[in-house]
Amino acid sequence: MRVALVDYDSGNLHSAEKAFALMGRETGADVIVTSDPEAVARADRIVLPGDGAFPACKAALEAVPGMVEALTEAVLTRAVPFMGICVGMQMLAEIGHEYRDTPGLGWIGGQIDAIDAPGLKVPHMGWNDLTVLRPHPLLDGIRSGDHAYFVHSWQFRVTEPAHLLATADYGGPVTAVVGRDNIVGTQFHPEKSQDVGLRIIANFLRWQP
Repeated sequence: MRVALVDYDSGNLHSAEKAFALMGRETGADVIVTSDPEAVARADRIVLPGDGAFPACKAALEAVPGMVEALTEAVLTRAVPFMGICVGMQMLAEIGHEYRDTPGLGWIGGQIDAIDAPGLKVPHMGWNDLTVLRPHPLLDGIRSGDHAYFVHSWQFRVTEPAHLLATADYGGPVTAVVGRDNIVGTQFHPEKSQDVGLRIIANFLRWQP
């Protein structure tokens, strides 16, 4: 099984590659970092990291010739399991409002809005407890109260409640995990979330949607 981590100059690929490679050795997965759309199209699993501002990440993804088309064909047409991380998850939305309105991939209904947490510092940075809302193979073995590492100022507000899998509390519920069909995304960084993050990565590598 080959796992493609998409390289478009907008993610912490070193940490992600190490964590996915570690779990890949346990699950029989070969992890590659690639900016080649053809390699992404041939992958059995696809991971889209993302750090920074939504418009910059979306522009960087679109700047790789053929990458959005390869992702769309693999994920939507052939139902290849897909995981977005941080802004890589936010780009699943229909639109982001950071700095300016920017269309997302539109794979999960919703929008990216600023975190509204009066009295609390934004960005939401550091460890926070997860609240698991509904069972999903990605969250196998993860329970409410387990904690993950977040760094973000904007959050995914999903249109369909069934697509919201887990939240964290930061002045109110903040989206932590989204998913539908063969698509999942985490707002937190699993590669920085120690045992909980490694468990989620292993669950993704074993997932058969």
